[in-house]
Amino acid sequence: MTHQFKSKQRGLSFLGLLVVGGLLAVTGVITAQIVPTVIEYQAISKAVNKARDGNSVAEVRSIFDKAASVDNISTITGKDIEVTKEGDKIVVSFAYQREIHLAGPGYLTLKYAGRSK
Repeated sequence: MTHQFKSKQRGLSFLGLLVVGGLLAVTGVITAQIVPTVIEYQAISKAVNKARDGNSVAEVRSIFDKAASVDNISTITGKDIEVTKEGDKIVVSFAYQREIHLAGPGYLTLKYAGRSK
C-alpha cells in the first residue's frame, strides 16, 4: 500500500506577478528620476571644493560659476552659495531642493546641502 502525498503548488499567481511587476516598474521610474539629481549634487560638491581656493567672495563665486558651466550645473549659481571664513580657511556651503512630480498632486521633494572640505 503506497501513499501518494499531494504536493501543494508553490510560486506566484498571475495577479501576484502583476503586482510585483507594477511595484518594480514604479520603483524603476522613480529611481530613474532621482539618479540625475544625485549626479548633479556630486558635481556641485566638486565645484564647491574647487571654489574654496579663491581669495575673496567674488572670486569664489566666479570660480564656482566657471566650474558650474563646465559641469552643466543649472540648479544653483554662484549667488546661491554661502561663503564664510573659519580661521584662515574659506568655507563654501550650499543648500537647495529639487521636486520630482510623481502623479496628480504628489511630489517627491529632495533636499540637498553640503559644504567644502
